[in-house]
Amino acid sequence: MSNRKPYTRSMPRTWWLDHPFYRFYMVREATVLPLVFFTLSLTAGLICLVQGPQAWQSWLDYMAHPVVIILNLVALVASLFHATTFFSMMPQVMPIRIKGKLLDGKWVIGAQWAAVAVISLIALVLI
Repeated sequence: MSNRKPYTRSMPRTWWLDHPFYRFYMVREATVLPLVFFTLSLTAGLICLVQGPQAWQSWLDYMAHPVVIILNLVALVASLFHATTFFSMMPQVMPIRIKGKLLDGKWVIGAQWAAVAVISLIALVLI
């Protein structure tokens, strides 16, 4: 046996910045960070709702803070960006065939956005 070490290629931490595809991928995956904040805020709201009116009011005051409003708007933009990229990938990931013919990707993407619009309207009407 030889005592040589195997070659290990060095990989800098910022390797993904050199490639546009990977840069876009990392930005897309980073959209989860504002959504984590939003989810934790809603969870805290549910906990405060259970604890009583005073805790609920303090959570409402917290949510009315300008920084929290800005972070929630960032979370909204991040979720829309994530949804847009996800919906645009769907025709390639799951091609739909009707009577042997491939359905145009625009119909698949449009159907997804229509479903989002219908579900959002139902939520608005119920709330």
